[in-house]
Amino acid sequence: MVLLEFSMAPLEKGESVGKYVARSLEIIDASGLDYRLHAMGTIVEGEIDEVLHVLRQCFDAMAADCDRITCTAKLDYRRDSHGRLESKVSSVEQQLGRKLKTLE
Repeated sequence: MVLLEFSMAPLEKGESVGKYVARSLEIIDASGLDYRLHAMGTIVEGEIDEVLHVLRQCFDAMAADCDRITCTAKLDYRRDSHGRLESKVSSVEQQLGRKLKTLE
């Protein structure tokens, strides 16, 4: 399984690009993959082909009417591991012996 964290935005559409980000979240949500939106991007969990397909769909949707796009993406692969969106946070909380501020 792969965790894909990415942030994508148009460069020429002004300071507020929420409506473009919302397009991506519609695609991500419709994919059926587990994901977490956070203030600086989104993390999606799935097989490599699935998460890269979602990334491509988000890019294509934005490129439809944006002349310049910036995207940062980071992959974390771990064989035979599922549910890491939550387990990675839980592991750190367990080490500290307390709950941390998270988005959920």
